Amino acid sequence: MILNLVMFEPGNLDGLIFLILAILLGPPIFLALIGVILFFNNYRKAGKIFFILAGTYLIVGLGICGVLLTN
Repeated sequence: MILNLVMFEPGNLDGLIFLILAILLGPPIFLALIGVILFFNNYRKAGKIFFILAGTYLIVGLGICGVLLTN
């Protein structure tokens, strides 16, 4: 029975940490970049909204993904 369980053990999961970090930090950086572009192209209100969205996503992502990484 133990020999059959060996195939269910995962191998190297280092890529999973990079995937979680990409999900954590990728969208806030992208939203902030869009906010900077809009802010300096005379769409200041839309740029500020994108900054707020980036900050909110970063805080929520740090909470959820941070808990997953510290487990």
